[in-house]
Amino acid sequence: MNKPAHKHLTSPLTLRGHRLKNRIVFGAHTANMSDLGLPGPRAKAYWLERAKGGAAMIVTEPVPAHRTGVLTRGNYRPEDDAIIAGFREVTEAVKAEGCVILQQIYHIGAHGDSDLSFAPHWSPSGLPSYHDSDGSHEMTGAEVEELLEAHVAAAIRAQAAGFQGVELWAAYHSLIDQFWTPWSNRRTDQWGGSLENRTRFSRELIARVRAACGPAFIIGLAISWQESPVLLSMEEFCDIIALHDDGELDYVTVGFGGYMDFEGIIPPFTHGEKLTTGLTARLKAVVKHAKITSEAGIRTPDNAETLLAAGEADLVSIVRGQIADPFLAAKTMEGRAEDIRGCLSCNQMCWGRRSRDYWISCLINPSAGREWEWGGDRFTPATPRKVLVIGAGPAGLEAARACAERGMQVEIVEALPQVGGQFRLAGMQPRRAQVLDLLDWYERQFTRLGVHLRLNTFLDAADIAAHPAETVVIATGSLPEGTGFQRWNPGQAQLPGVALGQVWSPEEVMRREARLGDTVVLYDEGSNWRGVGTSWALAERGHKVIHVTPEPFIGREIARTAADQATRRRLAQLGVEFVTETGVAEWHGNGATLRSLLTGATRQVAASSLVMATSNRAFDPFPLEIAGKTLHRIGDCAAPRLAAYAFHDGRKLALAL
Repeated sequence: MNKPAHKHLTSPLTLRGHRLKNRIVFGAHTANMSDLGLPGPRAKAYWLERAKGGAAMIVTEPVPAHRTGVLTRGNYRPEDDAIIAGFREVTEAVKAEGCVILQQIYHIGAHGDSDLSFAPHWSPSGLPSYHDSDGSHEMTGAEVEELLEAHVAAAIRAQAAGFQGVELWAAYHSLIDQFWTPWSNRRTDQWGGSLENRTRFSRELIARVRAACGPAFIIGLAISWQESPVLLSMEEFCDIIALHDDGELDYVTVGFGGYMDFEGIIPPFTHGEKLTTGLTARLKAVVKHAKITSEAGIRTPDNAETLLAAGEADLVSIVRGQIADPFLAAKTMEGRAEDIRGCLSCNQMCWGRRSRDYWISCLINPSAGREWEWGGDRFTPATPRKVLVIGAGPAGLEAARACAERGMQVEIVEALPQVGGQFRLAGMQPRRAQVLDLLDWYERQFTRLGVHLRLNTFLDAADIAAHPAETVVIATGSLPEGTGFQRWNPGQAQLPGVALGQVWSPEEVMRREARLGDTVVLYDEGSNWRGVGTSWALAERGHKVIHVTPEPFIGREIARTAADQATRRRLAQLGVEFVTETGVAEWHGNGATLRSLLTGATRQVAASSLVMATSNRAFDPFPLEIAGKTLHRIGDCAAPRLAAYAFHDGRKLALAL
């Protein structure tokens, strides 16, 4: 075993007599995996996988303290002892792996969701929700007391389920934070006004939980900072947390963003890393008893080690990093950080699925959320066989790796001089170099697993027939259509004027094969990174870009990743012109006729080039059958889709062989 290079991150810590074997926390987040509001096999296996993977402490999905605080479809039942038995199965399994496990308890206050709760949002002063378009209900004194008791009852329920503590939620400007903040707490009774009164709810809550659950029960507090003229400053947070630092509070987790800075809650790659160190470092200077946990933008063990070594935090919460690689902690402890599959901060399948109220997964770890049926990110030995994989894009890379992990003899062949296919082009877009890091990781894994990688190699059907492998995986991807067909105009098979030339695909642009002039019209039908990221790259290269989309706003498909606003801001700063709810009616070789999808009105714009980000077509140059071979088609060559489904196809096939 190698000596760990991250000595601060791998050192133990004790909370209330519970030993944490390292400083890595798998922090609370909504995974939406409940079964009718109860913990079932999917949720249990999801948390157990991270416990097996070496996390020191897990804080499970937030449970609403009260019926007025339900926020997502997958929430666990509030005020219901029925959750205890299922959670006890979870806690017993997790603790058996040497992992400490806590439950987060929350109430959203004003920022509720009536579609899910069908209840008024209870808040300190009746202000509007920043989550939906509803107002909220200003609580009476009796209702404040009811919420206090509901939180305590939830903590007692958690203890009965075997949790070793609870984390009380004051992040994102939720109920507790709403009490703390003068802007949202306009009460004149004992719960509002002075700092002592505004913190009375949380201080009383901690005291009651401690009295109810005893001295060995861990109590944490989750907060988050967002820059806003009406919310709390870092200095005010320090004053507030200092008031709670009486020895009963064990740790404070510091996150980022909130309902007035939504894109920062789960920061995508458009944001920086280590986003909370400004506040955690200040808290470390004033807090004497509680430990400080930093989260948000801590993607790698190196990130974590840097801030721990600088004394800016005591613990780190790495959530998406342990979704992407459940064994991040174990690999760090073993000195194998180079084997960690690094999170891309893409948010496509974690926050992207959660934002649509599905259970979460991961673009690069399709086993996330499927641990209970796929056995997690671990591989059982397969019947020995030789496997030929054709194409080293996402589907082929994952199929080759997972087959080799199962002990198969794998050769992967790629016609291009580098692995990655179109996914490599995505990594060449601004701020997306984490994609390139992942491709490097695959090559390191191929070396470790003995996968034979052949680049600059094109195979035809005769080559496949002559190959010794009986199992052949075709992962040849997709190609741009080239006709200019647009879904908004289904009766027109080809864009008028496309034969005039200077019409390019995003792939040609990113490979720098396109000979572009000063002004470029980019038609973006998918409203995802293929079009938006290409516009960004073109603008960074100095082109004037006219971004045309049939959607009502630029980046509609990436809105679910919380990256769209930051991207639009950057595009606007670069001078990109936005033209929405519009299609391209004709290309003239030196400009385009655009047609409004609202009024049908047309206008001409001058441009030297047109880039068409429309749906690709599958590329599969091989016959459906080749004698003596079992053929499997995965990824875009089966049907052009987003990268997540290519990785999924590759993993699923490898597990089925």
